[in-house]
Amino acid sequence: MENQLLLISIMVTYITLLILWGIYQGRKVKTEKDFAIAGRGLPGWVAALSERATGESSWALLGLPGAAYATGLMEVWTAAGCVLGIIVAWLVLSWRLRNEAAKYESDTFTDYIAQKHHDFGKWIRIVGSLTIVFFFFFYVGAQIIGGGKTLENVIGIDRNWGMFLVVVFVVPYTIYGGFRSVSYTDVIQAIIMIVTLIAAPIAGIIYLSNQPEDSLYAISISEALLKAGESYSTLTGGAILENHTALSDFLNNLLPNSANLISGLGSGIIIAGAFSWFFGYLGGQPQLSMRFMAIKSPKQARQARNIGVVWTIIAYIGALMIGWIGIAIFGPEGLKDQETVLPEVITTLFHPVVAGILITGVLAAVISTANSLLILSATELSENLIKPLRGRSSQAKNALLQSRIVTAILSVIALLLAYFIQGDLIYTIVGYVWAGIGGTFSVVILLSLFWKKYHGKAVVVTMVVGLLFTIVWIQSGMEEIITSRILTFFVALTVALLATYLLPSHKNKTV
Repeated sequence: MENQLLLISIMVTYITLLILWGIYQGRKVKTEKDFAIAGRGLPGWVAALSERATGESSWALLGLPGAAYATGLMEVWTAAGCVLGIIVAWLVLSWRLRNEAAKYESDTFTDYIAQKHHDFGKWIRIVGSLTIVFFFFFYVGAQIIGGGKTLENVIGIDRNWGMFLVVVFVVPYTIYGGFRSVSYTDVIQAIIMIVTLIAAPIAGIIYLSNQPEDSLYAISISEALLKAGESYSTLTGGAILENHTALSDFLNNLLPNSANLISGLGSGIIIAGAFSWFFGYLGGQPQLSMRFMAIKSPKQARQARNIGVVWTIIAYIGALMIGWIGIAIFGPEGLKDQETVLPEVITTLFHPVVAGILITGVLAAVISTANSLLILSATELSENLIKPLRGRSSQAKNALLQSRIVTAILSVIALLLAYFIQGDLIYTIVGYVWAGIGGTFSVVILLSLFWKKYHGKAVVVTMVVGLLFTIVWIQSGMEEIITSRILTFFVALTVALLATYLLPSHKNKTV
């Protein structure tokens, strides 16, 4: 009881300071551009830490350690795909997107694509913004559920009240300061996240080495992985197909009496599926690309690149190690919920005060994603759908007020979705976001940056086909065999190439 009260006190203090910091930064927001993209004036270090907090959030602190705990060394392939995608994004795309946003004076993700392909800009705004807003409603809802679950597990509060509190945490400074407040509060969260992902593995290794032989499942990571079995201790996952019934049945029907070939092909497909997170980072996640677009100058973009790459490498190594340390402490079957491995490891290793601060960072990570998705949805809706209907005669002050009102309305809708729609549906649509939006928009961004022949009509066709393919593929059950995170990217790329050559282009016209 005493530890719980201490944890609540730490959490309340942290969240209060976070809200005050966000409101302080929001005082500098005077225009729509400030609200939507921080006036394209973010320092490199802010953009880098905000992008990393938004991109990883609960994934780095709950999802990846949990996956490493459940699968052992196999999860290296997922980490490799993510890290390589993030590094490519920072080295190849970040400065180009920053320069393009400045060139076209773009305030939103879809606004950039529409201005780049002005021959079909109107339809790009409509299709792109509606798609992002619709799917991100559910994405925000999933973050609210995740925050409610964290509060329920950590301090025992009812999950419904926990979801309400998450919205109360997120909404005030997000409505007031928009993208600027969200980005600067993300900095605090990124710092706590990286401290957690550095401190926990170091403390864990020291803890394991100082324990008696039989007091834990294992006294080192290597011993834990070997003791857990071949499926944990090899990069191919050992008897990997045993846990993938749909894929195993599919290959057995396709290649009867070919056990060795089935085993090798199955392992290859599963490893490719793990690595496939790579494709979603290539410009296709709007909430991340907006951080690139908001960087103040080319010099600041180089600074952001260096910080973003170093943060990523350290964080992913730490997240994997926490999962493996969890195996050593609790054993492979010791936790009911694999995604509680980081909180369980932290409470085992640290004093309650330190553990409280680090676990609060998990909640902060959920909040960092929720407010980023919320502000992105609000600005896409306000700037690309409502603003054209409103006309150009309105005053900047009224436009800023409109953006804030839209943000407030969307937060209420997201909370209602979290309450009334089944969690399975919400998390299914989160899967659509990474494959459908990530894979599809990655193709759109890459071709927009690097291929001059790519035009507006082809952009719209790419978006529609990529998203529809993802929905059909997942709903058909084929996702259990080959993930749409791979297929959507290549289907969208093929469609984009064909549409560019087969459909007439009118780039000389402005629509």
